[in-house]
Amino acid sequence: MQLTVDVRPFYEKGLKATYPKLARSLIHAKAIKDYDDPALYDLVAKWDKLLYALDGDPQVKDILFKQKEKLKALYSEIESLIADRKLSEADNALYKIEDIFEDIEYDLAGL
Repeated sequence: MQLTVDVRPFYEKGLKATYPKLARSLIHAKAIKDYDDPALYDLVAKWDKLLYALDGDPQVKDILFKQKEKLKALYSEIESLIADRKLSEADNALYKIEDIFEDIEYDLAGL
C-alpha cells in the first residue's frame, strides 16, 4: 500500500478570478490553458517553464523572477514537510506561497 498526499487548488472563484492579471499573462504566453485551474503549488513546481514561456513579456517575467528563490525554497520545504508527515506545517507554508502570489498580482496591477 501507499500513502499519497495531494495538494489541490482551492479558489472560491478559480485561478482566473483570484489572480486575473497573472492568469491572463500565463494564458497569453501559453504557459497554462484557458480552462486550467492549477494549484499554486503546481505552478511553483514548473516556475522555470513559466519564466521561459514569458520571454515575450519581460515586465511580467521580471516580476515573477523576483519571487523565484522564495517560491523554490518554500516548495522544497513543503516537499520535506509532506515527506515527514508534518502536514500542518506544510499547510502553513502553502499559505506563504499564497501570500507571494498575492504580492505578484499586486505588482502586475501596476503594469
